Amino acid sequence: MYAVEYQKAKSAADASGLIAKSGGRALAGGQSLIGAMKLRLAQPGTLVDLAGIPELAGIRVESGTLSIGAMTRHADVAGSADVKRTIPALAALAEGIGDRQVRNMGTIGGSLANNDPAADWPAAVLALGATVITHQRRIGASDFFKGMYETALAADEIITAVSFPVPRKAAYVKFPNPASRFALVGVFVAQLADGSARVAVTGAAPSVFRAASVEAALAKAFTPDAAKAAHVDAAGLSSDLHASAAYRAHLIPVIAARAVAAA
Repeated sequence: MYAVEYQKAKSAADASGLIAKSGGRALAGGQSLIGAMKLRLAQPGTLVDLAGIPELAGIRVESGTLSIGAMTRHADVAGSADVKRTIPALAALAEGIGDRQVRNMGTIGGSLANNDPAADWPAAVLALGATVITHQRRIGASDFFKGMYETALAADEIITAVSFPVPRKAAYVKFPNPASRFALVGVFVAQLADGSARVAVTGAAPSVFRAASVEAALAKAFTPDAAKAAHVDAAGLSSDLHASAAYRAHLIPVIAARAVAAA
């Protein structure tokens, strides 16, 4: 590590101002940022802690939507009766993140702002067509994710909440790395209120993406067999020491079929 200035924000607007003034970084759960700082992959001169801002945490159900505050911990989402009642797939997703220590510190807003290529939350946000709410604006899921570790957020923009429309059916299944529990391939499948199907994939490419071929298959028949029969092109997918692009392309419809069965 190295010397860093620590500031504790009182509100989202205060945090934004402190970041703009110092050129620092927002600190949510710190599960990614602190590790990157230890490796000198990130070297912010100032950390602005969001943990003491009460309006950034909490879960609310309002007229067909589920709103989760940006500083809500993964463990709180996993254990929420409101989440289990309205979108149980989100509770199951949160329960599968990292280990107990990570779930009790990591936050949904921090995960989305970081946009790790293998993170779980981006798949849920994109598949459900959620809205990311900041202290300045509302950003649709399709416009939020821009690339590897890249989002539509400005440097001093603070996520305050994420609003999820409640689907007819949804489920998330991942093929996890046994050490980190990050997804080698993770697939979130949703049948929305209008009957359309949306499928988002994480872990397989530089950023989360929608699997158009699987969506087209599920539009005809929302069944595991339909999902498994879809073809996914390996072009543009990631190859690394864990899995080749071809293997990930093979896994996507297989995991999607399991998600449909779970849904």
